[in-house]
Amino acid sequence: MKIRLALLLILILSIAPVAPSFAAGERFALVIGNAKYPDAEAPLKEPINDAREVADELKRNGFNVDVGENLTGEQMRRAFDRLYGKIKPGSVALIFFSGFGVQSSRQSYLIPVDAQIWAEADVRRDGFSLETVLGEVNSRGAGVKIALVDASRRNPFERRFRSFSAGLAPVIAPNGTLVMYSAALSSVISDNGSDRSLFVRELLKEIRTPDLMAEETLNRTRVGVTRASRGEQVPWISSSLAEDFSFIPGGAAARPSSPPPVATAPAPPPPPAKPAATPAPAPPPQVAAPAPPPPTPPVAPPKPVEAAIPPPAPKPVEVAVPPPAKPAETTVAALADDPTIKTLTGRLSDNPDDAAALYRRGQVYASKGAYELAIKDFSNSLRLNPKDVEAYNNRCWVRTVIGDLQAALKDCNEALRLRPNFVDALDSRGLVNLKSGQTKNAIADFDAALKINPRLTSSLYGRGLAKKRNGSISEGDLDINNAKAMDPNIVKEFADYGVQ
Repeated sequence: MKIRLALLLILILSIAPVAPSFAAGERFALVIGNAKYPDAEAPLKEPINDAREVADELKRNGFNVDVGENLTGEQMRRAFDRLYGKIKPGSVALIFFSGFGVQSSRQSYLIPVDAQIWAEADVRRDGFSLETVLGEVNSRGAGVKIALVDASRRNPFERRFRSFSAGLAPVIAPNGTLVMYSAALSSVISDNGSDRSLFVRELLKEIRTPDLMAEETLNRTRVGVTRASRGEQVPWISSSLAEDFSFIPGGAAARPSSPPPVATAPAPPPPPAKPAATPAPAPPPQVAAPAPPPPTPPVAPPKPVEAAIPPPAPKPVEVAVPPPAKPAETTVAALADDPTIKTLTGRLSDNPDDAAALYRRGQVYASKGAYELAIKDFSNSLRLNPKDVEAYNNRCWVRTVIGDLQAALKDCNEALRLRPNFVDALDSRGLVNLKSGQTKNAIADFDAALKINPRLTSSLYGRGLAKKRNGSISEGDLDINNAKAMDPNIVKEFADYGVQ
């Protein structure tokens, strides 16, 4: 009889439903808000407040939180080392970063406030690869790895100032990882002018919702951000979690069969299903939609039949910006106090023939609107190195902005002679032709640039303007809407070039 009872008990246990396994290890978080970058025109408004609010919420949920504000490279390195040192097998490790991020070699890098980035190699030297950080956390035995990155911003490093790769790259993370970016891959978002980001506002609202798993929390955050931004900002999520986890300790044990609806908008669509380990692409934009669509790589429309719509005769640019005057002495003095310019000027005092320092100082001058000083530095750099294709391209761009179009065209042509299919020079020459009223040539240059880099927003927007001026209104609007979806600041950028 005892044997029968034992066998019956074993049978019952074997067919009984197994309760889900919830991550129950110690919880550690590193929260970083970087706002004061010397190369930026002004401090970012959101990162510090966002970091503090996220840290407070995580502390309430049982995380041991290390908070860092405006961290240099050395300070970020020490902060990551502290996090690595705390992790034990089965721990939960969470990283939140708000600031500037840069995409390089298909990886996303978190940038400290003292980074000196002039070339792609500098990104890898001064930035912190998100993949490397997650790999290190995983090697210490963390069971659940979470990265929340609010760094999809247009930053002062990416163009330096013509080479440009927007937004963040997909992350190849170890198993047991949940990653969320505040915007879609290779997309940037504009500053909303407030002291808090939309992404963090929606994230905290969902974290505070009881009985949600972490994946559901982030999915609902994505729905909330997309809805609140009318499709202009669509966060990206990648998950390979191997066990259940809830931000609120124990809250997931009473998990409902379906998540409650988001209460912030009428007639909300149901939250999306759990994402797969690989990210799903954002839905393609549709011009007819009343709200801007989520960013997506533009698809070049078929070339218009010229016989159907005869192009108008070339005409001068509708909005002309006169060349700026030479900087006043007060402006020069103010620029001289810039820490980067001061360092480069010191190098040139020691060695006036330092071509690299001249080129880099020219980039800084140009990025700050001191165009005459920039041209002088680029010219001196080219005197020392007549084959510097980057200097030719940058001088082309500066001359285009101030309206010296004939000299600009000569510079771009020389850059392309030295490096055929140089995408930045094609983009710059497209702008020269656009400002000169040579719309067919502009379209050809922008087409060539987009074949090399389909997400080059400036070429996409410029092509849209050129097509509209050439009579292809609907095709031009499609390009313009796609470009604005990827970079909401592109309209202002072209207005600053004197093009609307």
